[in-house]
Amino acid sequence: MSASILNRVRRGFYLDSVALMRLSRTLASREGIEEAALMMGTPANKRIMADARLLDAAGDAAGGGDLVIAIRAVDPKSAEAALAEAENLLRQPRGGETETAAWRPRTIRAAVHIASESNLALISVPGDFAAAEARKALRRGLHVMIFSDNVSVADEKELKEEARDLGLLVMGPDCGTAIVGGVPLAFANRIPQGDIGIVGASGTGIQEVSCLIAAGGGGISHALGVGGRDLTDKIGGITTLMAIDALESDPATRHVVVISKPPAAAVVAKIVDKMKASKKSFTLCFIGAESMAISRNTAFAPTLKAAAELALGGKPSARRFDPTARATRVPRERRRVRGLFAGGTLCAEAQIIFAAAGEKVVSNAPIPGAGRLGDESDGHVLVDLGDDAYTKGRPHPMIEPAVRDGPLMNAFNDPTTGVILLDVVLGYGAHGDPAGHLADVVARAGVLRPIVIASVTGTESDPQRRSAQVAKLESAGVQVAPSNADAAAVALACLEPD
Repeated sequence: MSASILNRVRRGFYLDSVALMRLSRTLASREGIEEAALMMGTPANKRIMADARLLDAAGDAAGGGDLVIAIRAVDPKSAEAALAEAENLLRQPRGGETETAAWRPRTIRAAVHIASESNLALISVPGDFAAAEARKALRRGLHVMIFSDNVSVADEKELKEEARDLGLLVMGPDCGTAIVGGVPLAFANRIPQGDIGIVGASGTGIQEVSCLIAAGGGGISHALGVGGRDLTDKIGGITTLMAIDALESDPATRHVVVISKPPAAAVVAKIVDKMKASKKSFTLCFIGAESMAISRNTAFAPTLKAAAELALGGKPSARRFDPTARATRVPRERRRVRGLFAGGTLCAEAQIIFAAAGEKVVSNAPIPGAGRLGDESDGHVLVDLGDDAYTKGRPHPMIEPAVRDGPLMNAFNDPTTGVILLDVVLGYGAHGDPAGHLADVVARAGVLRPIVIASVTGTESDPQRRSAQVAKLESAGVQVAPSNADAAAVALACLEPD
């Protein structure tokens, strides 16, 4: 029997992409539904739905400002029932709204009129419209955080150059994390306020470092995400350099941590010049770059854990931890480690640690010297499941942990795999109980399975509460390490011969 594809279009209806992804997963979990998506009808999104065999003629006729509800089901009855549920869910109040709730502005201009004291706009619209909305915000004197992705490099550069001329920051595009004045934005954690500032091209890198700083008794003044392309030659580090200047002039900031994958050489030179001229101290963490001597006020950190500890003045970011004491040796025929990560920088940090131990690693987003997926004959496999290849038309694994279920069960069933390495990322915007979901999947795998080792990025003040998440994992037999770097170290220790 062929699948039944059914679309419904809601004209001029917009809902945040994170909320749409969650609704998509709710529909996809229904009996008889093969796949579901709720997406704005932009050309890029329609291509994604077409590739996923979700688009029909009605959806294809949708405009960029229209919402497409797309269902692929085993039969027409199941498809119609899922569409009816989607309509019902979209009618329900969201985020505490009620029918008597105060009117909410539909434009940046109206929002500025209502909240004239505001100085930052968070942009979370389809990428095709994000640059235009960001430009409107800048011209009304607002700093901008662009959560949206799919913004062109040309638009990003133009926005950042205009913002620089106006003395404003543009964080992003594809900026997933920031903490401004103690307020978590997008995917961020509840961190105590303190005297350490962070500038990061990596969302999960900022989260891991800030949480480890909190675990070590420190706090954050501000954490400014700059977007993954900011430190490339094409953008030139515009926001990174402005963010360093902003933290330099902030009396509450004593120390600054800069986090990125290896930047362009010309951008590194500009950053180093800023650091040398600064009166503050710095930690530089370029994941995958060779160690570099910079200046007396700057230390180089090879890992996120090391960056947190250097920012704390050499104080451990968590309790003393001996990975060898926690390791269970695996037989030689099951010596492969499979890492399934929600955080791309956490995946890269694990690669760094494995490579430093002389282990061969393959990945979908390798650091220099690592191999790419497809050459897995004798290497460990560490995969970033938040990569675009896995999330097109699907929620990020931090939003929906079920995205990891298939690869995880494949790892359990692989006779060459002895260790599974995982990250669990908490905070605002993330799933409400990722550890609970993961524990259920691990329990289904039974007793005879690979060793499962995890880290939990989060704090006690996060909505999910870190200790509660750790307890759920440990009750399922998962070994939980204090940091992502420690989890990688335990995995390596499991490979040592008896």
